[in-house]
Amino acid sequence: MDNLPQNYTVMSRSAILLSLCVVLTALNCQRQTPNAPVTPTEVVANFPNIRIDSSAGLFATGPCEPSIAISPVDSNIVVAGAILDRVYYSSNGGITWKKKTLTSPFGVYGDPVLLADAKGDFYYAHLSDPSGRSGGDPTWLDRIVVQKSTDNGVNWSPGTYAGLHHPKDQDKHWLAVDPRDNSIVMTWTEFDKYDSREPKDKSRILFARSSDGGKTWGNEASLSQLEGDCLDDDNTTEGAVPAIGPNGEIYVAWAYANKIYFDRSLDAGKTWLATDKVVAEQPGGWTFDIPGIFRANGLPITATDLSSGPNRGTIYVNWCDQRHGSNDTDVWLAKSTDGGNTWSAPLRVNNDGAGNHQFFTWLAVDPVTGYLYVVFYDRRNHEDDKTDVYLAYSKDGGKTFVNAKISQSPFLPTKDVFFGDYNHLSVYNGRVRPIWTRLQDGKLSVWTALVRLK
Repeated sequence: MDNLPQNYTVMSRSAILLSLCVVLTALNCQRQTPNAPVTPTEVVANFPNIRIDSSAGLFATGPCEPSIAISPVDSNIVVAGAILDRVYYSSNGGITWKKKTLTSPFGVYGDPVLLADAKGDFYYAHLSDPSGRSGGDPTWLDRIVVQKSTDNGVNWSPGTYAGLHHPKDQDKHWLAVDPRDNSIVMTWTEFDKYDSREPKDKSRILFARSSDGGKTWGNEASLSQLEGDCLDDDNTTEGAVPAIGPNGEIYVAWAYANKIYFDRSLDAGKTWLATDKVVAEQPGGWTFDIPGIFRANGLPITATDLSSGPNRGTIYVNWCDQRHGSNDTDVWLAKSTDGGNTWSAPLRVNNDGAGNHQFFTWLAVDPVTGYLYVVFYDRRNHEDDKTDVYLAYSKDGGKTFVNAKISQSPFLPTKDVFFGDYNHLSVYNGRVRPIWTRLQDGKLSVWTALVRLK
């Protein structure tokens, strides 16, 4: 357990448990789904919850869509972000935080993505708004901007960018780092014209790489053989999250037309597969309705095992869908042990009975231990729209998962509030820092939990 300052207040409580009390309780999964965990268990535990920020802004201005990164050089250093332009940094493992506003000559317009490289430098990728007029100007969303901090999140460079292809729009980006040479890769969706209903306007997955610490970006490539529409919906190509293999392999999965697609490069992004592979079906598509949530998605997350453990090199893809009906959203995982040539059948990560919603999932693999962690919103404990946050973890390469409720109290969302499009998670050597959005006392807020697992 991470040590807290004496009398430190968490969620308005005057004291918290400083020793972790874990009770493992076997649960019978009421629905017999294919490849369900063999020995489902749930952890009943107290994990200190830390409020990082809150604001009265409730739609597109309040803090949400958070991202977080732990430094591999010093895991006490943690940096996070939230829309539109918020930066948070901590030097004590996330117990206390400082806040500042990110600025750039290219504008800062949300979709924050945080990454820490092998040297302990941090990167913050986001959408652009050079004119500051957002949707009222043609330069809005014209590139993906990446800013860098070399002092643990205190100060940031003006930024560089990739994907400037005027008049096309750039959105839904993510980053990954190759720890061998510290190169940074980025994937995202390019729209010929965002929200266009014209059949000629298409969307595609793009890639770029930086070999100089984010100073310049090159090796741009279009990855998706099948192009989607521009409606930001099931038939749009979205959700590209890159992952790096042990020998520098680059892996990417994304969602399109009720399927999860996959591509890879073995030469630093110079060449890619001639034909995209299918990881799994995604029945119902990647967009769906969740009561009380303005919009929800089940976009995939790709991650790899870089540890020296028995599952080194395994590729994992995590997503949500409603294959069992609109009142039953589940979290799924597929894996490949042969570089993405073949994939396991989807395994259900949440181990509750039928008829509940689990959504906004994110996956991370500890690069030291190889353990898998999946964070998601969960409604198994409530008959209304009250929502908890759960963390599922696996010590056996995704064969079985333990589910742990990590939020200390539920919250009640409303469709009048924009919760963003994702939560996030960062893990290093047993230190786990999930980050999520909740509605608290009429304000949007972002939170983390102090979790440590060896």
